[in-house]
Amino acid sequence: MSDPRVGLTVTHRRYVPYSHAHYAGNLVDGAYALGLFGDVATEVCIRTDGDEGLFASYADVQFKAPMKAGDVLEVTATVTRVGTRSRTIDFAAHVVCRGRPDRSESAAEVLAEPIVAVTATGTVVVPPPA
Repeated sequence: MSDPRVGLTVTHRRYVPYSHAHYAGNLVDGAYALGLFGDVATEVCIRTDGDEGLFASYADVQFKAPMKAGDVLEVTATVTRVGTRSRTIDFAAHVVCRGRPDRSESAAEVLAEPIVAVTATGTVVVPPPA
C-alpha cells in the first residue's frame, strides 16, 4: 500500500529584495534558493508529521539559471519517498516574475514561461511517532 504522504506538494512564493543581491548585475547567490528549500521543507514536515523536522542532506543540487534581486521565486517541494523517520523531497525554484530596470527603476513583469533556476533532492528527518 502506498503512503498517502508521497506526492504531497507545498509551494511558497518569495520576492527577492535588492538587499539580497550578492554579485554584479544584482545576482543572488545560489545558497539563497537552498534557504528557501529549507523553509518549504519545514512546511512539508509540519503537514506530514506535525513537526518541523530537520534537514539531513541535499543531493543533486543544480543551478540552472540566475536568480536576481527583483525576482519573484516560486519554490516547490514534493515528497517522493517516506521512510520510517526520513522523507525524500524534490525541490524546484522557478523565477515567475522579473524586475525590468532597463525600463525604469521599479518596472517588473510576469514571465510568460517560468524559468527553472535551481533544482535539488533533499532528505529530512522527523522524530519517531509518539
